[in-house]
Amino acid sequence: MDEVLKLEAHSRHENHKGQVRLDIIETFLYQRTLKSAQMAMEDGYHISQSLIKSAHQQLLSFGRGTDKSPGMFKTEQNYLADKRNKTILFIPISAERLQEGLDKLFLFIAESDAPALIKAALTHVEFEALHPFKDGNGRIGRILIPLMLWQSGLISEPHFYISGYLQEHKDDYIDVMRNVSKNNDWHSWCVFFLKAVKAQAKQNLETVQSIRELYEDMKEEFSKHLASKWYVHALDFIFTYPIFRNSSFIEKSGIPKATASKFVRILLDREILVVVEEGAGRRAAMYAFEPLMKLVRV
Repeated sequence: MDEVLKLEAHSRHENHKGQVRLDIIETFLYQRTLKSAQMAMEDGYHISQSLIKSAHQQLLSFGRGTDKSPGMFKTEQNYLADKRNKTILFIPISAERLQEGLDKLFLFIAESDAPALIKAALTHVEFEALHPFKDGNGRIGRILIPLMLWQSGLISEPHFYISGYLQEHKDDYIDVMRNVSKNNDWHSWCVFFLKAVKAQAKQNLETVQSIRELYEDMKEEFSKHLASKWYVHALDFIFTYPIFRNSSFIEKSGIPKATASKFVRILLDREILVVVEEGAGRRAAMYAFEPLMKLVRV
């Protein structure tokens, strides 16, 4: 989490990708891709084949998969393999039959009146069975989940990730999906999916409550120690950007420059902010709002 937010802070000022681990860049691109898809849907686009192709192109724009035809459906057979044991685990639909499968899936997404959670569960497993891209299918399949739940109105923003649960229960996740193809066992898959959503929702609610409590506590602290009409501006900024450069705080918080600089010194003295990177030359220092980072760090 820290590294991703640092990359976000860098990206608001400079290209920093060459100095960052590839897994961090992948997470960063995942978030950017999800945001782009959300903006497209807010502009009137629907979840469609063209939308996921655009998402795939952005997702694989850097790092793993850049040589795997970003934004293009597969044109040859792909496989899911256990590289360690050199065995094939699953053979997705052939490239020749892919378009038919995609047409059926996206017609289901557009027209099915199934409950939103069940619809998302069925879409996810069907998408993974189609495996329409050379690479990045898992990431796109996981992006579809929050987009569908957001589109249905179940969540207010598409920021609902069950990747942690799926990774923690990876063997069960793979087995129960494979059992759909082998034994037509949709029930077990839906039960697993709903358990994943429930576990993540519970964790999200606990985190949100902790953040709300921290905000109220910090509101008192900021009012007391900053002693300025601008204290709420500072508070809202660091809750929005818990890792930030000093220059960004001055530019975007709406606080006068001298006052903003004073606030940073006070918050550093009180160890509410910590230095992530010292300033050097024209590059401003980077700070982290550690009380919030402790709550969201994974």
